[in-house]
Amino acid sequence: MIGTPMPNPRDSIIANLNQQLDQYFGSGRSVQEIAPGVSGEREAMFGSSHRNKLRAERDKLAPRLKQLADAGKTVIEAAKEMGMESKRARAIARENNIKFPGPP
Repeated sequence: MIGTPMPNPRDSIIANLNQQLDQYFGSGRSVQEIAPGVSGEREAMFGSSHRNKLRAERDKLAPRLKQLADAGKTVIEAAKEMGMESKRARAIARENNIKFPGPP
């Protein structure tokens, strides 16, 4: 095999992808567009251990925030009672689907 040119790896990847696309659409399937955030999946490649640590801290605060929301407190009142900024309380509520009564 000395002296014969190596096939371009990019061409083989493209050929493989085209073969998979033909197989997918050939079996009667169609393209589905999923709105951002609907799947609940996150990109694993852009996370970091620091971000994961901060998320774990926010997840620890979520049950107490949920209790305050269920008790009828607004997000500002709940944040004040927990000793945090209302912006952080809103972020925790958004991440955990906590609904507060009254104005946001």
